[in-house]
Amino acid sequence: MRSSAQPADTPEIESLDPVTGETVWRGPRTDPAALDTILREARAAQAEWRRRPFADRAAHARAFAQAAGNHKNALAAMVSAENGKPLWEARTEAAAVVAKVDLSIRAHDIRCSEFEDGGAVTRFRPHGVVAVLGPFNFPAHLPNGHIIPALLAGNAVVFKPSEHTPGVAALMAELWREAGLPRGLLNIVHGDGALGAALAAHSGIDGVYFTGSESVGKQLLQHHSLHPGKILALEMGGNNPLVVADCDDPTAAAVLAVQSAFLSAGQRCTCARRLILIESLSTRRVMGDVLRITKSLTVGHHSELPEPFTGPVISNAAADRILEAQAALIEAGARPLTAAERMREGTPLLRPGILDATEAPGRPDEEIFGPLLQVIRVADFESAVAEVNNTRFGLAAGLIGGDGAMYSQFRDRVRAGIVNWNRPLTGASGAAPFGGVGHSGNHRPSAFFATDYCAYPVASMEDDRPRIPEKLPPGLAVRA
Repeated sequence: MRSSAQPADTPEIESLDPVTGETVWRGPRTDPAALDTILREARAAQAEWRRRPFADRAAHARAFAQAAGNHKNALAAMVSAENGKPLWEARTEAAAVVAKVDLSIRAHDIRCSEFEDGGAVTRFRPHGVVAVLGPFNFPAHLPNGHIIPALLAGNAVVFKPSEHTPGVAALMAELWREAGLPRGLLNIVHGDGALGAALAAHSGIDGVYFTGSESVGKQLLQHHSLHPGKILALEMGGNNPLVVADCDDPTAAAVLAVQSAFLSAGQRCTCARRLILIESLSTRRVMGDVLRITKSLTVGHHSELPEPFTGPVISNAAADRILEAQAALIEAGARPLTAAERMREGTPLLRPGILDATEAPGRPDEEIFGPLLQVIRVADFESAVAEVNNTRFGLAAGLIGGDGAMYSQFRDRVRAGIVNWNRPLTGASGAAPFGGVGHSGNHRPSAFFATDYCAYPVASMEDDRPRIPEKLPPGLAVRA
C-alpha cells in the first residue's frame, strides 16, 4: 500500500487527478475506532448470508454484473480520473468487473461444490468476515476479484481501497446496493496504510486478501504467523523477465516487449522489468524496434484526444522513486538507451525509459513499479534461463521467439506462476489462476483459484443412525 500526502488526522479523504491535482472525489475518512462496530455488524450479516442457498448469493452477484454493465462508462470514467489511465484502458477494466461474476460462479461450481467419495462427504464453509486491501493500479478489477468469490462463498467483506482511488470503491459499493446486496455484507473503509494495518490485525477478521508491495505483504505475513487461524492471500508483484530469442518477425516481437513493459505506465504487477536478449542479428533488430516504438509512445492526460497509449504514474512521489531508481542503476553501470524523464514539470507524466544493464552486475533485485525497463544481453539460452531465475520473485516470465522445444524447456525450468510464449506478459486470463512463487505471493493464486481461499473444506463421515460396524477391531467384544 502506498501512503498519501494527506494527513491521517484529516476528517475527510480525497483523491486527486494525478496530473492536474484537482479533487476527483471526497468522502469521510474511517476512524479506526469504528472498526469494532463495522466488523460486529458484518459478522451479524454474515451469519444469515452464509445460510442462504448458493443460487441466491449467485443471483445477487449477477445483479451486480448487470448494474456494473449499466454503469460501465461511469465506472471507467472514475478509474481514469483517479488512476490516470486512459479511458480506452479503463473501459477494459470496467468490462473485466462485469465478466468476473460468471467466471467466479463457474470457479465456485468446479472447485467448491459438495462431493461424496469413499463414504465421505466434503462440503465448503466460508471463513466469516474477510478484509480486502486493494491497490491503485486496478482499483476496480483486482479488489473485485476477491470480493465476488468471497461473497459467493458466504463471507462478509470489509474493503479498504487505496487512498489514491477511494471514489472507485465508493462507486462499486453503490452498484452492489443497486444489486440489492443486504446491508453489512460489503463495507468500505477509507484511510491510509495505518487503517489497513489496523483492519488486517483486528481480531474480528478471519482473513486478509492483499494486492500490493512486497514490503507490506511481508508485514502481513509476519503478523499472521502468530494467527494461523486467519487465511492470508498475498499478491506482491515481481521483477519479471521477458526473454527474446531468434524470431521471424522482429517488429512483432518488439511490440509485445513494449506492451509488456509499458502498458499502464508500467504499473501492472506482471509488467516486464528485465528484457533478456539472446544475442543474435534477429534480437538486435528486435532491440532497435523496441527503442523506435518506445520513443514514439504517447503519454498524456486521460482526457486528451487522440487518446494516449498510457497515462501518468500514480503520483509525483512515485515518479520521484522511479527516477531515483534509474539514477542508481546508471551509477551502478547501466547505460541509458532512452532515459525516463518527466514530460511536464510538476506532473507524474513519465516518458518510458530503457537502460542497458548488462554491465551493471550489482543491480538490485527490486520491483521498480513504473515505466523503466532494464535490458540484459546474454550469449545463449542457458545464460538466459539463469538470468530469468536470478530473482527472489516469481510472478511472471515470458519467452518471445524460439521454437516449441525451447519453450518447453523454458516453461519447465523457470520459477514463475505465469509463463507466456509469444504473448505479452501483461496478458492474463481470468479463467486461469493468477499468482506467483518466491516473494511474489504465498501460494494463494487468485483469479479462477480465488475461490480456494474464500472457503475451507469440511469432510464428514455420516450415517442416519448409529450402527455396529460389520468388522470390529480385536479386543472389542459386543455382548448382548
